[in-house]
Amino acid sequence: MNQRFLSIVGLATAMAFAGGCATNKEATKASKDTTKTSKAAVAQDGVPVWAPKYHEFNPSRTKKHDLLHTTLRVSFDWKKQHLHGLAELTLKPYFYPQNTLVLDAKGFDIHNVNLMKGLDGTALKYTYDGQKLTIDLGKTYTRDQNYTIEIDYTAKPNELASGGSDAITEDKGLYFINPLGEDPDKPRQIWTQGETEASSAWFPTIDAPNERMTQDIYITIDKNFTTLSNGTFMYSRQNADGTKTEYWKQELPHAPYLAMMAIGEFAIVKDKWRNLDVSYYVEPEFKNTAKKIFGNTPEMMEFFSKKLGVDYPWAKYAQVVVRDFVSGAMENTSASTFMEDLQLNERELLDKNWDNIIAHELFHQWFGDYVTTESWANLPLNEAFANYSEYLWAEHKFGADEAAYAQMDELNQYLEEAETKREPLIRYRYGDKEDMFDSHSYAKGGRVLHMLRKYVGDEAFYASLNRYLTQNKYSDVEVAELRMAFEEVTGEDLMWFFDQWFLRPGHPELKVSHTFKNGQLSLQVQQLQDTTYSPVYRLPLKVAVWTNGKRTDYPIEITKADQSFTLPVTTQPQLVLFDGDQQLLGTVAHEKSQEELRYQFYNSKQVMAEYEALTELSKNAASEVKLLQDALNNDFWFIRTMALNGLVDVKPAAHPAIVSKVKQMAREDKKGSVRADATLLLAGWGGENYKAIYEEALKDSSYLVVAAGIIAYAGTGAEDTKQKLSKFEKEENEEVSIALASFYALQGGPEKYNWFVEKIKNSKSSGKYYMLQSFAAYLASNGSTNTPQTIDMLADIALNNNLYYVRMAAFQALMVMSDKPEVKERLEKIKAQEKDKRLIEMYNQAL
Repeated sequence: MNQRFLSIVGLATAMAFAGGCATNKEATKASKDTTKTSKAAVAQDGVPVWAPKYHEFNPSRTKKHDLLHTTLRVSFDWKKQHLHGLAELTLKPYFYPQNTLVLDAKGFDIHNVNLMKGLDGTALKYTYDGQKLTIDLGKTYTRDQNYTIEIDYTAKPNELASGGSDAITEDKGLYFINPLGEDPDKPRQIWTQGETEASSAWFPTIDAPNERMTQDIYITIDKNFTTLSNGTFMYSRQNADGTKTEYWKQELPHAPYLAMMAIGEFAIVKDKWRNLDVSYYVEPEFKNTAKKIFGNTPEMMEFFSKKLGVDYPWAKYAQVVVRDFVSGAMENTSASTFMEDLQLNERELLDKNWDNIIAHELFHQWFGDYVTTESWANLPLNEAFANYSEYLWAEHKFGADEAAYAQMDELNQYLEEAETKREPLIRYRYGDKEDMFDSHSYAKGGRVLHMLRKYVGDEAFYASLNRYLTQNKYSDVEVAELRMAFEEVTGEDLMWFFDQWFLRPGHPELKVSHTFKNGQLSLQVQQLQDTTYSPVYRLPLKVAVWTNGKRTDYPIEITKADQSFTLPVTTQPQLVLFDGDQQLLGTVAHEKSQEELRYQFYNSKQVMAEYEALTELSKNAASEVKLLQDALNNDFWFIRTMALNGLVDVKPAAHPAIVSKVKQMAREDKKGSVRADATLLLAGWGGENYKAIYEEALKDSSYLVVAAGIIAYAGTGAEDTKQKLSKFEKEENEEVSIALASFYALQGGPEKYNWFVEKIKNSKSSGKYYMLQSFAAYLASNGSTNTPQTIDMLADIALNNNLYYVRMAAFQALMVMSDKPEVKERLEKIKAQEKDKRLIEMYNQAL
């Protein structure tokens, strides 16, 4: 499962220039200075706000029965949004004799339960509380006796209480999209989402990650629809009533939460990896770009198979894009599901690729599907590996700079979360299993694996992963099995590493200083983290020292809270770079002179070190203009963007050469996001002085640059602004629409009302959130548009959209009109019907 990742590059900057900034935990990533030690807030009782919360112990599910096989025969009632199912479950007692079977079955109508012998069924007694189906088996079975239960049921997912997490926004398992076809701009689809324990909202099962089954699924549906499920497509059979039944067979065992269906009018684009079918299911409009979006998949499959020494293990690999998905993506066995944001046209592909999320879900086919965490407490055994695959792929395909940038982003995500939350990676005392889907399990976990790789070396790292996968294939694991695989390969007891990084909360917060005297470099390292909650870390790393233009790496191992090292350096160092590999997860405060920082920027040749130096030096931009100017020529786009950001407060009139360079970048930089940032910098500097540049931006091939041009041109106050920008009203691209909405939010009159309504209706999940935020500002300045139709539209979104943050944005837009009694009444109704605890808490504070 991939955390929600939205690539609206430059949007925050654009919104800032427009006079407002939209932020959302799901839709933005924090960017913080990783070179500083963070001092978290402390509650009144002296306990840090981030202190670990110890709830009741959460063990893995006790295995009373072993679910061997599931056969499902399903059909659908689109009007009621129900699934009618006939489930045959073959089981046996796990070890001890059993005469009762308890299944997870959420919100069903149970019609009958039978014990099957061949085609003959005998009715069994059962009780059902809406969550658990308890069946009297009629006799006691031992562990060498299989039995088959048939359950006739109806699943009613929309009647379930709603839950979810930051990564998975809803948990009702089965979703009908545009079920009655009332929206001409949205396809009719049905899809499922099983993680964490939502498969039992559409079929009865033992819904635990430490269970495994093979499966057959027979899907009966109208003949115009295409189906997708796990495993191999066996056949399609036409029925007398005009429907068809399609049969999918999953022959290798997997966890029930990985079972899936996707049904819709998809275009199927075929590909190959070795002799295996690889397919991309997209809406017909994107048939011609599907291979450009997903086309690196076969190369990824080859790369990961060779690195791991374990070939991709399933019968096929399919990737399907669906509407209104409740997460970024999901790694269902052999058939991953993705949010609609992945569907890009040719022009959008100039700025974006989704290789990170595609690699993430593919790597899960090994780490999560082939070998599965035994409990949600061990979720990083799935998610940390999937996140680290993004680094591995970037390193392989796009080079060291892109990989380092990905790692830096991961570190920033974790450190931002660590300001209010610090838990062990492997945590058995979570309050809710959904709490595990956080930047600890994903971002921190990936960085910890990188440190483990650096410590043991590449050969041992991949040999250990091979041993872990081959010894535990088709089974469930806990973190000790990962540790033992590494110990068996390396011969080293690695309990110290796993204890401090996987089983303890927090991270090292280091203060470093160095002095040079009499031919020796003295290094002082202090660990400043609160050891009430975090350990004193053992940190093997390298110190890189430059003398006479040459780099030398000195390995050290930190084991104490306050420790000194003496390094044999013969001449005054030009630079001391602590953690020379830039692999440490933590914060490092290492005071350096301006001269040392300049040397670091020009000579380190490492993105994170260049970023650190540029961040510090940009604080006094007026005295570092030459360096910032040089940074504009850096080979890596992110450093060029950093330099542009650092020049915001520089007086352009005093630096015509820099202005000339920025103008050139706005027109010619090979990276669209950099051209956009250069355009926005010019807008911040001079308004209408660079009007010709903005007009060129409006014609750029990159949508990002066009969006920046809209913001920049709007800031000129030119008389023809509305006329010039109105030509983008029919543009469907998200970045362009959001930029235009930010302008119309403050400058659009009542005549722009229908445009907003249409954009809100047709925008994708992420875009809908931003459009609603701009619409709220628009409503505040256009009282005549606060009509009953507006109220009805926003209330419908706030009540019925399946993304909680979109519902929240609609609620906030309604709050603009909360002085109206009828709106106040609607808001109270929305609050009363909301089932998501995050929103309920927010609404209680608002009303």
